[in-house]
Amino acid sequence: MIIEYNEKYIEEVKDLFVELQEYIASIDKEGYNIVTPEYREKNYLEEMKEIEEKQGKMFLYIEENQVLGLIVGIIDNEERDEYHFKAPKRGRITELIVTKKVRSKGIGNKLITHMENYLKEQGCKAVLLVVFAYNDIARSFYNKHNYHERVIDQIKVF
Repeated sequence: MIIEYNEKYIEEVKDLFVELQEYIASIDKEGYNIVTPEYREKNYLEEMKEIEEKQGKMFLYIEENQVLGLIVGIIDNEERDEYHFKAPKRGRITELIVTKKVRSKGIGNKLITHMENYLKEQGCKAVLLVVFAYNDIARSFYNKHNYHERVIDQIKVF
């Protein structure tokens, strides 16, 4: 079942954020992504602040009173005066996490569909997201949901 975020699940949500960051750190070929001792608390506070400031929502996937996944989406409609344009209203998925023990069971599909529907209801004309280049599993998942690359960051390590 998918529900809107409830603070009674705060610790499980923080655990999911850490689980994702530890996974990203494990696949980071440059070793730039690390999980600091303060990450758990600081990341949670930053996520909640962005949700509040940008008309966002966090939805949780719950089974047997356990959080198995979450998705965070915001309304991301920054005006870019330096380019003299304003993009149509758009959403941004900032987090999609399904705990490792239940991946490939359709939970991610349900969460992304739920968030896309929410963002459409808010008048968004598109959804953006960022996916780590080395996260082949996530890139494949998003491709199956008709997301495609629009901006590509490149890195040179010294």
